[in-house]
Amino acid sequence: VQLVESGGGSVQAGRSHRLTCIASGIAGHSYYEPNCMGWFRQVPGKEREGVAAIDSDGSTSYADSVKGRFTISKDNAKNTLYLELNSLKPDDTAIYYCAVDLPGCGPGPWYSPARYDFWGQGTQVTVS
Repeated sequence: VQLVESGGGSVQAGRSHRLTCIASGIAGHSYYEPNCMGWFRQVPGKEREGVAAIDSDGSTSYADSVKGRFTISKDNAKNTLYLELNSLKPDDTAIYYCAVDLPGCGPGPWYSPARYDFWGQGTQVTVS
């Protein structure tokens, strides 16, 4: 399984941005099997932080710091995960990673990095 994020860049505070994560190489794993996908972010010197997650039934979870500003969604037909970032703040500056928990969800809470089996390489978002 390979995950490739894109869409990172420099953004002015208050503006919107969208990140994309394309999953490939999942032969042997049905994308439509129950699974959870998530977005995490990390800044130097800090632990990787759960930003948002989406279950196979479309249920979503968000960190308090982004609730109401970020939206996670996925397109199963395109094997693609999205993160819409609105009302961006300088504190949102980080490397953003997408992750997949296959074949099921868990164990552990959605915001625990240990729960996820596959990770992308990350994409930098800088808000100024």
